[in-house]
Amino acid sequence: MTTWLTQEAHGRLEDELSYLEGEGMAGVVQRIEAARSEGDLKENGGYHAAREEQAKMAGRIAQLKALLKTAQVGQPPVDTSVVSPGTVVTALVAGQEMVFLLGSREGSDGLEVDVYSEASPLGQAVNGAKPGEKREFTTPNGKQVKVTVVSVAPYSG
Repeated sequence: MTTWLTQEAHGRLEDELSYLEGEGMAGVVQRIEAARSEGDLKENGGYHAAREEQAKMAGRIAQLKALLKTAQVGQPPVDTSVVSPGTVVTALVAGQEMVFLLGSREGSDGLEVDVYSEASPLGQAVNGAKPGEKREFTTPNGKQVKVTVVSVAPYSG
């Protein structure tokens, strides 16, 4: 699956990856070494916390590498006759009007519109829907929610 990112979001994620792989990981390794030098590791909270932080950092590095490997910079080609990633959707969700961008949260920092991933329950429900089409989705707590797509427009950033 291709993730579309603005140039700004792509640059921000590359900077985060560079920091994590360099200075960030080096700092964690230093904390691990310092805690290791204190002796008994079984009851060394600093050592275990630093190892946990190292594992989380490694996970984020892997996530960023995978995202950046498949990311496209720019605006996705948008067909406004159906809901697709990169479109602004106006929908009635449980009777309430919502306006949101169907897209990646990674590229959404600073946007003035709510962003829903196409993998979210709402995103899955509306992805591919045409204006006027009614769909349903199940919330994480098991509640069925009705959604009607009112309109679809390209996101202009």
